[in-house]
Amino acid sequence: MRIEALLYYPVTRPRWKINASQDATQETGLIDAEINSYAYSERKNRKYNGAYIDKDGVSRTFDRKKISRKRGGAMRGRGWKYGSGFVDGVFPVLSPMAQDILEFVQKGTDVAKIWESLDNIPSTHNLFDDLVNVAVQFRMNKKWDLIIPVCEWILYRSSFRPDIICYNLLIESYGKKRQLNKAESIYMALLDAQCVPTEDTYALLLRAYCNAGSLHRAEGVISEMREHGIPPNATVYNAYLDGLLKARCTEKAVEVYQRMKRERCRANTETFTLMINVYGKAKQPMSSMKVFNEMKSIGCKPNICTYTALVNAFAREGLCEKAEEVFEEMQQAGHEPDVYAYNALMEAYSRAGLPQGASEIFSLMQHMGCEPDRASYNILVDAYGRAGLHEDAEAVFEELKQRGMSPTMKSHMLLLAAHARSGNAARCEEVMAQLHKSGLTPDTFALNAMLNAYARAGRLDDMERLLAAMERRGDADVGTYNVAVNAYGRAGYVGRMEAAFAAVAARGLAADVVTWTARMGPYARRKEYGRCVGMVEEMVDAGCYPDAGTARVLLAACSDERQVEQVTAIVRSMHKKPKTLFTI
Repeated sequence: MRIEALLYYPVTRPRWKINASQDATQETGLIDAEINSYAYSERKNRKYNGAYIDKDGVSRTFDRKKISRKRGGAMRGRGWKYGSGFVDGVFPVLSPMAQDILEFVQKGTDVAKIWESLDNIPSTHNLFDDLVNVAVQFRMNKKWDLIIPVCEWILYRSSFRPDIICYNLLIESYGKKRQLNKAESIYMALLDAQCVPTEDTYALLLRAYCNAGSLHRAEGVISEMREHGIPPNATVYNAYLDGLLKARCTEKAVEVYQRMKRERCRANTETFTLMINVYGKAKQPMSSMKVFNEMKSIGCKPNICTYTALVNAFAREGLCEKAEEVFEEMQQAGHEPDVYAYNALMEAYSRAGLPQGASEIFSLMQHMGCEPDRASYNILVDAYGRAGLHEDAEAVFEELKQRGMSPTMKSHMLLLAAHARSGNAARCEEVMAQLHKSGLTPDTFALNAMLNAYARAGRLDDMERLLAAMERRGDADVGTYNVAVNAYGRAGYVGRMEAAFAAVAARGLAADVVTWTARMGPYARRKEYGRCVGMVEEMVDAGCYPDAGTARVLLAACSDERQVEQVTAIVRSMHKKPKTLFTI
């Protein structure tokens, strides 16, 4: 036999490609004996001592006598845990072969060459485990494009029988890439191979559908589970709720949560944390608090993620006292705050217009040995910007860069917004140029901040040119028109303001409470109370609720005590059904 080094595979130890030649039997026997001897000794050495990398990336060992195969992170159909990889976050150390495969695939070589190289490696049980380890490593780094060629080689080209982990990895990868048809084809291949889908499989399908906004297909997954006699458990429902949370489908998430309770599906800590986040993002912090109390009442113990979600819920509404209470309760429960918890508390002070409070939390975080991340600096930039302290915001932005962190699009956008509030359009243009120099393309939020800077500086011609360019490119959103409506209203150009308001519906957008309130502004300054009340009625009929800003504008439109009493009645009734707001 003639033995050649593998053509396409970078090697550090022999990988064999075998061609027909003389003395084949004898040489093959020697090679097989050597391989089998090595594999046996390796298995013998690993029998009692194992190695793995824990969730903090530290290499550790364990005694296999004292730990189950599943807990140790076994790969063949075991160890998978939805959302975090292997059980308990235990990931086996990559072997030299697995490390070679990982480095080769990472080079971005053509899929055909990857498959050809894998074809030439002897098929052993160790190879299967190595390939799954490589795929899991890619999953940890969210490299979905690299998982696919490895797992599909196992599926379509190898002599191995793929297990549920291979199918789940492929379903998740295609789901993350929003390639629903391919995710579904992998699921059908799973069924055709008579491989039994697990709750994790269904959870990954649900997540894929929710990420792509296909909620009706997500419901189909639940129905299919029931048809197969598998009642959805907390793992499946949590995946569904997580997908709905990311899709901002609050009402559907609440409906699914209520269904869980009707079906007596036991909610866990993750379920309650997700629902606290759902209500928090919907700006219903008291509903989040209600879920938190419900959680404790049934003996479900909150973790640090639960407390952080609740702090965030209050932070979004600027309720810094309530956020601080939850933060203190978290510490009393024995949880040491991490950077996410500190950031949430900083956000509360930022939204409340208390930048010094946010700065104190930032300093406390550093004092306690918790290193601020990029989000921490962004929150502090925003806190100073909201308070009109643009010089302090600029200083924090520069400190972020000095710390070796590259400013993101959001970093530039927050700095733009800070200078826009002060009407410093020239500095905003400099920041925009800096953004382009960094290789970033301005998104709608950054362009809206620039638009606002022109508006506040009274440069309406520049604002209109930018608005026209955004409309041509399709970048304009409701926030874009909110700036225009407000700018024209403040300048007294009522005709232009009404045209900008009409453009919202013409472009298929829905006016929000800011749009409606900005439209009322010039009429309120003229004391046209009846016109303003009529607009509030239109707003409610359009499914948009008035807020505190609307109430202030209505009060500004009042010219006598009777009208003030009517507005007070409206404000007190805002929590009731819309049709009960207007009995005046």
